[in-house]
Amino acid sequence: MTKERVMAFIDGSNFYHGLKRNIEKNVDCDFSKLGKAIAGKRRLVRTHYYNAPLDQKSNQEKYRKQQMYFERLKQTPNFRLILVRLQKRMIDGKPLYVVKGDDIHIATDMVVLASKNAYDTAVLVSGDGDFVPAVKAVQDMGKQVDNFYFKSGHSWHLRQTCDRSVLMDKKFIMKCV
Repeated sequence: MTKERVMAFIDGSNFYHGLKRNIEKNVDCDFSKLGKAIAGKRRLVRTHYYNAPLDQKSNQEKYRKQQMYFERLKQTPNFRLILVRLQKRMIDGKPLYVVKGDDIHIATDMVVLASKNAYDTAVLVSGDGDFVPAVKAVQDMGKQVDNFYFKSGHSWHLRQTCDRSVLMDKKFIMKCV
């Protein structure tokens, strides 16, 4: 009997901020271990991680560290890094940076890969309720969707729509460092 095939879809910005708000500011997650923790006894086919490169001009040191981080991620087996864009907005004369395009990329990949029968279960690592229509579309194709989320910054509606919801608390995350 073949193992259930799992693909993880990680909203990188949501994960980063959730980690810092809910666990510890200096925790560095090992995504290979996270993938194994998410999959459990199932077979992890691939992890997709979506994020945006920081603005190099606003803080060269943070940009350099993030680029090194992205390079480490690329070395993770069965891992795909998808870069989207960072949009600069001015609020009261101060720059505010917003990640753009990550949600639509995640939703599209979840639906397209489900339609190609690339997985049995999608694991969505995000607390963003905007994913509910994509989750329903994937479920309509006969696939399961698990939602892994942090205590704060999650959508009740997303958790209710998914087939299974798992809280990523400190105990869970510490297995992934």
